[in-house]
Amino acid sequence: MGFFEAIIIAIVEGLTEFLPISSTGHMIITSSLLGIESNEFTKLFEVAIQLGAIMAVVVLYWKKFFQFNKPEFYAKLFVGMLPLIVGFLFNDVIEALLESVLTVAITLLVGGVVLLYVDKWFKQPVKQSPDLFATELTPGEFIEADEKLTYKKAFIIGWWQILAMIPGVSRSAASIIGGMQQRLSRNFAAEFSFFLAVPTMFAAAAYSLFLKKWHTDGTTVHKGYELILDSKQNIYAFAIGNVVAFVVAIVAIKFFINYLKKYGFRVFGIYRIIVGIILLGLIAAGYL
Repeated sequence: MGFFEAIIIAIVEGLTEFLPISSTGHMIITSSLLGIESNEFTKLFEVAIQLGAIMAVVVLYWKKFFQFNKPEFYAKLFVGMLPLIVGFLFNDVIEALLESVLTVAITLLVGGVVLLYVDKWFKQPVKQSPDLFATELTPGEFIEADEKLTYKKAFIIGWWQILAMIPGVSRSAASIIGGMQQRLSRNFAAEFSFFLAVPTMFAAAAYSLFLKKWHTDGTTVHKGYELILDSKQNIYAFAIGNVVAFVVAIVAIKFFINYLKKYGFRVFGIYRIIVGIILLGLIAAGYL
């Protein structure tokens, strides 16, 4: 992977990681269009630059992440991560079976149809209860304050997030829809999705860097950090990739929250459907 290619992939990661359009799917598409070799370093790079993206969340919501007098926040993030333990057990199998442009095209298309209707499914107005620690809600009542996010709801949203292991589904879309299904307002569901991304993506990056075994020539086994330190080119690509992903993700998060408050998910559904159809056409024509 060259320097220019690393920057393009990082821009794609930063733009798409927190939008409900699938960062993994878009990186697979971009790599395919650019003709980037699908080697072990490329796969590692696409996971490792998530570190830059999650730092954007920490910086933008630093008051939330460093509010140590409210340990419930960290506990609920931990509970939301628990289902991912099951997901990690099958990660390599899913990656081997489903990492293709065709899978991305299909999941983009199906997910786009879902996003077209998700605002209608959850169009009831947000209601704010005076009791911020209420655990019982009347039918149809939506919640906004994070103190009302129970451990049970955080755990269920974590199971929704597992769907994103399928390329093209979108971790952001799955966890936001899961949050709305648990009667969170779409704005808070999106923000909790950002918060949950930090430990989730950090764990995925740490696993890829320090625990996962990468077979560079079919037999030789390396750790992820060894692949990065293997050459100056890899080191520069990793460093600049994370910086670019960080800067772009800050812009993308601010845009998404402001847009979501006004317009909802419909435009993202339309975008996914258009991209999915185009990809299926390119695959059928033999270009991908």
